[in-house]
Amino acid sequence: MAERRVNVGWAEGLHARPASIFVRATTASGVPVTIAKADGNPVNAASMLAVLGLGAQGGEEIVLASDAEGAEAALDRLAKLVAEGLEELPETV
Repeated sequence: MAERRVNVGWAEGLHARPASIFVRATTASGVPVTIAKADGNPVNAASMLAVLGLGAQGGEEIVLASDAEGAEAALDRLAKLVAEGLEELPETV
């Protein structure tokens, strides 16, 4: 299973707009991904309600994981998006 641990770069955490950006990027990757707080249970990273339900705060560590084909590249892109707290979905994600 491929995994990336990353600190949330958005000051407000994974709420509203940042969660929407993250969920769209996850869906666009075409790879099933889970997201979890460092010590929490993983949830579907393509589900807006699941991502919001995590309550991940800015600076908090999260874990992205997938065992699908193409997981390494998808997780790299998603980890960069989260760590840098990007405001818009880049074309390359």
